[in-house]
Amino acid sequence: MTSMLEKSATGTGGYPAASRRTLPRPAAFALLASLIVFFLAASSAPTPLYGTYQQMWHFSPITTTVVFGVYALAVLVALLVVGRVSDHVGRRPVLLWAIVLQVLAMVVLLAATGAADLMLARVLQGLATGAAAGAVGAGLLDVYPHRGTLANAVSAPIGTATGSLLAALFVQYLPAPTHLIYAALLAVFVVQFVGVLAMAETVTKKPGALASLRPEFAVPERARGAMLIAIPALVAGWSLAGLYAALGPALVANLAASHWLLLGGLPLFVAAGTGALTVFVTREHPPVPLMRVSTFALTLGGAAALVSELAGSLALFFAGAVIGGIGFGAAFQASIKLLLPLAHPHERSGLLSVIYTVSYLALGLPAVVAGWLVVHEGGLTATAREYSIFVIALGVLAFAGLARHQLTAKRSQELVVE
Repeated sequence: MTSMLEKSATGTGGYPAASRRTLPRPAAFALLASLIVFFLAASSAPTPLYGTYQQMWHFSPITTTVVFGVYALAVLVALLVVGRVSDHVGRRPVLLWAIVLQVLAMVVLLAATGAADLMLARVLQGLATGAAAGAVGAGLLDVYPHRGTLANAVSAPIGTATGSLLAALFVQYLPAPTHLIYAALLAVFVVQFVGVLAMAETVTKKPGALASLRPEFAVPERARGAMLIAIPALVAGWSLAGLYAALGPALVANLAASHWLLLGGLPLFVAAGTGALTVFVTREHPPVPLMRVSTFALTLGGAAALVSELAGSLALFFAGAVIGGIGFGAAFQASIKLLLPLAHPHERSGLLSVIYTVSYLALGLPAVVAGWLVVHEGGLTATAREYSIFVIALGVLAFAGLARHQLTAKRSQELVVE
């Protein structure tokens, strides 16, 4: 049964009645969700291929993490510059241009002959993902506000998980390992482009598009307190995801004493896949208790990763990925549920862009630093241990910050009662 909240999503910020010329509302919702899933799948698709590229083009481990980092940096730039523009020009134009950039990225990856091409493709992917993130997320809320909150929370980890695993399967079992996955994604993006052309616009255009290009953290005043609660957990969760994305393939190869390519894609798949399942299972849970669970799980997941590296245990490493994935999914779910209901329709894209900005900064920056440490300091194992300790510290800080906020809120309520 359609909720009253969903029924109210017509007019400004709502999806118009379906017609023969536009996609019906359920199809538009599915299309929007598929966009963020496949954009993030494409972003994680190169993960199991980094070892192959390293052998083909003879670059160092730091190049791998720089390639990973420039993607996150490009996402940040796009989020900060065009993150709010869809609130002014509409969702469809932003999404169409983002898909064009993804198509170009796939073409570059198909024709890549060196690390420079790989970096160019990652920059294009980052710009596309950053531009689309706010528009897709806001569009999902425009179409179905209640379901859109869940779709926003679950789509990101699903895309991250499936991209890594699908690429590993393509590389391990199908011909043309460095080409076929990108050709398949290219075909998906072409279909999605046609779908967006057939989709109705979900917001009324308004002036101020050029002014919206000025980078800023567009957090509505009513959501700023909640954002302070969410940031530590987001940083801890996405930093842990960065550990499995940037160092996971090399770590699991060392622990397993195997260079089986499918194994290299599993750490990120396990962590992100567990995160997606957690989002779905906890969809009815209130955000603050869920945030508490997330900070505990992230701390425990980081500790399991650290112990696995010290003990050389592959099983414990994947157990840490499962536990950390629970924390990752719960943190993202709690943040979305805590923040998005506080935004009006014309503020949604900007607020989602801030959430993704914090997330991708936490994903990319520690990974780049880790790449530098692998080459110039203690090597892979020592760097992985330091990274795990960093995640543990973030989890503890997030847990302490949440506890302090709840204690302050409780004291304020007691004063009001008195």
